[in-house]
Amino acid sequence: MKTYCLLIGLIFALPALADAQSAAPLRLVRTIPLPNVKGRLDHMDVDVKGKRLFVAGLENGSVEVVDLGAGKWVRSIPGFQKPQGIAYVESLNKLFVASGDDGMLRVFCGDTLELLDSTKLDLGPNRVVYDPHTELLYVGYGGKDAGKDYGQVGVIDAKTNKHIGDIKVDGHPGELLLDQSGKTLFVFVSATSKVQVVDTNKREVVSTWQVSSQRNGDGAFDEKTHRLFIGTRTPPRMLVMNSQTGKEIANLLTVEGMDGVYFDAAHKRVYVSGGRDQGVGYVFAYQQKDTDHYETIGKIPTRPGAGTSFWSPELNSYYVAAPAHGKEEAAILVFEPES
Repeated sequence: MKTYCLLIGLIFALPALADAQSAAPLRLVRTIPLPNVKGRLDHMDVDVKGKRLFVAGLENGSVEVVDLGAGKWVRSIPGFQKPQGIAYVESLNKLFVASGDDGMLRVFCGDTLELLDSTKLDLGPNRVVYDPHTELLYVGYGGKDAGKDYGQVGVIDAKTNKHIGDIKVDGHPGELLLDQSGKTLFVFVSATSKVQVVDTNKREVVSTWQVSSQRNGDGAFDEKTHRLFIGTRTPPRMLVMNSQTGKEIANLLTVEGMDGVYFDAAHKRVYVSGGRDQGVGYVFAYQQKDTDHYETIGKIPTRPGAGTSFWSPELNSYYVAAPAHGKEEAAILVFEPES
């Protein structure tokens, strides 16, 4: 009788065990509509203290502001031509927005969101990254967008909003990743499938590494283990590279229409979002088993065209920007990691 009861208990426990093993690494906890926002959405940044998310409405010519605490859209900042890169700097109470089609970097007051200043750059501003040590902002632009056979990383004094220098790179920067010291900047050049390493003190490229797949457009950096995570589009792969030597460590299949790569250090996971120009959207999640070994642990459905994403470790939330599709209005999909 004891053996029979044990068998029955195991049979009933199996489905629960299977469910636990197959639990998705990310759980959708909220959908926040973005009313009247049309077209492709691009990069995002977050005001952690104020719990606001800033979203580039690239084809809508706007920056959308979301109240994450209340879980609702609160306002739209219009007047852009192809807004893309966004950086919110709490210490300076400023919001920086780079727009590609007019080559402008606009600066807004962080609390009122009133326009403070504008800086004219070359065409194609896209990625922006801020260094709190030097209070410098780096902006990627140039390349084919500006009719040039090279790209540039503009150096902006974030206190004065002045353009104080440029760093020449092989092509238009698709991604900018800065180490914690602010001394090393990794520039992804999608057109040539390269990673270029910049010494920010010298303001020059000191190393160039070829990427095994083509069109490396997005990435993340785990400085503790010296690993770069690189998303490529042709073919869609998630590559792992040693950030000190440029050696490729791992090469895994990823989502079509890749447009966002982030590293979740607390859970040792990599999230790659995609769906840009696709009829479906997914987030591929990878587990870092150790510094040299990674495995795919989930393919979480999002929405068609939902390419870009943003991970906030402070808020323990992963945001996916979903454009309007059919009868569904644009929205921010809010995910939280499952342990």
